[in-house]
Amino acid sequence: MQERKNKTSLVWFRNDLRTIDNVVLSEACKSNNRVIGLYCFDSKYFKLNKYGFKTTEKFRAKFLIETIADLRIQLNNLNIDLLVHQDAPENVIEEIVKNYNVTDIYLQNDWTKDELATENEVKSKIPNVNFYKYYNQLLYHPEDINFEIENLPQVFTVFRKKLEKYVAIREKATNEKLPISNRIANKTVIPMIQNLGFEDFKIHPNAAFPFKGGETEALSRLDDYFFNTKKLGFYKKTRNGLVGIDYSSKFSPWLANGSISARTIYWQVQKFEKEHVKNQSTYWLIFELIWRDYFKYVSLKHGNQIFKLNGILKKDYDWTTNKNLIEKWINGKTKSDFVNANMIELKDTGWMSNRGRQNVASYFAKELHLDWRIGAAYFESLLLDFDVHSNFGNWMYVSGVGNDPRDRKFNVESQAERYDANGKFRRIWLQPNLF
Repeated sequence: MQERKNKTSLVWFRNDLRTIDNVVLSEACKSNNRVIGLYCFDSKYFKLNKYGFKTTEKFRAKFLIETIADLRIQLNNLNIDLLVHQDAPENVIEEIVKNYNVTDIYLQNDWTKDELATENEVKSKIPNVNFYKYYNQLLYHPEDINFEIENLPQVFTVFRKKLEKYVAIREKATNEKLPISNRIANKTVIPMIQNLGFEDFKIHPNAAFPFKGGETEALSRLDDYFFNTKKLGFYKKTRNGLVGIDYSSKFSPWLANGSISARTIYWQVQKFEKEHVKNQSTYWLIFELIWRDYFKYVSLKHGNQIFKLNGILKKDYDWTTNKNLIEKWINGKTKSDFVNANMIELKDTGWMSNRGRQNVASYFAKELHLDWRIGAAYFESLLLDFDVHSNFGNWMYVSGVGNDPRDRKFNVESQAERYDANGKFRRIWLQPNLF
C-alpha cells in the first residue's frame, strides 16, 4: 500500500552508520523530499565463504546490531525513520520505492566487488530512480588530492608527503532536524543475534575491546580517550601494546562500519592540540588515519587485484593450502607461543592488536607459506574492525605482494621479547586460569 504521494529520498545505509559528518545523509536532507533511511541485514554476509568461514562471525554481528539500534535512535532525533530488513537490498528496495514514491536514492560510494554487484542488481530493478553517490569514508576527498588516482604512489611515505602539508581536510558535513511531518509508520524490527544464526554471548573478561557498537559509544570513547584521560597525548608510546583497553585508541571498529568518520577524529585531534598538547602522539593518530586512507586509495586504483593471490605487485610465490597448518594457526597450536596467544585472543574476543596482526599474518604467509587470502578471509570473519581495504591491503603488504617493496618477514620470537618481555600477554591467553 502506498503511504502517500509526495516524493521521497531514500538513504541506503551501508558502512556509513552515523548521523554526524555523514555526507550522504546531509545531501539527502537538502533534497526537499521526505527522507527515510534503510539498512539491510543481507544474509550473504552471514554465510560460509569459499574458505569455510562465515563472512561475518558473532562478534561483528553483535556489534552491527548494536550499531543499527543506535543509528535508529539518532535518526529518530532528526525525525527520520530507519527501515530495517533482514533481506538482501535487491529484494526489498524495489518494494520500498513503490510504497513510498522514492525518486532519489542516496548512498556511500563503495567500489569493491560485492557492494558494486549488489548496487547494480538494485539499479536494474528500478531504472527510473536517481542514484546519488558520495565518497563518505575517507579523510582526504578524492576531488581534493593533488594527483590522479592511477598515479597513486607505490609507497605510503610518498603518498603521505604529497598530502599532509598540501591538501586540506574538509569540514564536517552537517544535518538539520527535519519537521515531524517527515515521519512514517515504521513497523520494521532490528533482528536479534539469534535471527542471524548465532547464540548470544557475553564479552570475554579479558577483552581489549569491551565496547558496544554505534555512534554514541564511538563519540563517548573519543571523548574519554582524548579529553577525560588525555591518553591521546601518549598514543605513540603505547600504540604497540598488547594488554588492556587504552594502549591504543580502539576507534577502528567504529571507523570500519562508519559509525564515526575519520574527519570527526581528525578535527577532534585539532581541538585537543589547541586545548592541551601538540606532540608526536597527536600527529601519530592522524598518521594512522592517513594509512587507512592509503589502503582505500590502493583499492580504488587496483580494483579486484587486491583479492588475487599475486596481489598488486603480481608476484608469484609458492603458496600452499595445508589444512592442518591452517587449523593449527587458527586454534593457537603453532610452534610460536606469541602467535598462539594472539590467535586465541582473536578467536575468543574478535580483537587483536596491530602488533599481533602483523606478526600472525607474517607467520602465516612467510613461515607457513600458506595462501594469504585464507588468512585474510579468517580475519574478515572474526575481526570486529574488519575493513575490506585495510584488511586486504595489510595482508598483501606482509605477504610480499602489496605496497612494501622490501618484502620483510617478522621474527616472531624477537617481537615477543620486545613487546611482551614479561610474558603477561601470553599468560593471559595461554594460561587463562591464572587470570
